[in-house]
Amino acid sequence: MFQTLAYFSTVFYRRFTSYTTQRLQALGLHFGSLFPVLYVGKHPGCTQAELTANLGLDWGHSQRIVARLVEDGFFTRKKSGRAYRLELSERGRKAFTVSHQVFFDWDQEILAPLTREERTTLLSLLAKAAQKEVDEPCTILPAAPSTTAD
Repeated sequence: MFQTLAYFSTVFYRRFTSYTTQRLQALGLHFGSLFPVLYVGKHPGCTQAELTANLGLDWGHSQRIVARLVEDGFFTRKKSGRAYRLELSERGRKAFTVSHQVFFDWDQEILAPLTREERTTLLSLLAKAAQKEVDEPCTILPAAPSTTAD
């Protein structure tokens, strides 16, 4: 098969999505809720506009997912001036703990065949490659227009 980063990235993304979905379903969540739960857990009292912008979400998608998380009892939404502030409920805090831990558990499982030194080297090289992307974004494709609300 292909020996490219793109190929392996796709394989790992699919495996991570499947693994995470199984873990989150036990809580009544789906994969699309993972990052909003993590964001609100790390930024209690944030606004939906902050969540939307920082996660790079489409405003409509953000509206739907936040409404669902409030309705299902994972988030609370309280009016503060002109904005609503998001917090994790008790159920949301449990979901946050599981959502946060799933990254470490998956890494442990997927990197098990590697030695400690190999893991360190792999993660260091991936961080270096990711930083290059941050410093010099890909210019092959035109930038997508922003669809998030200001």
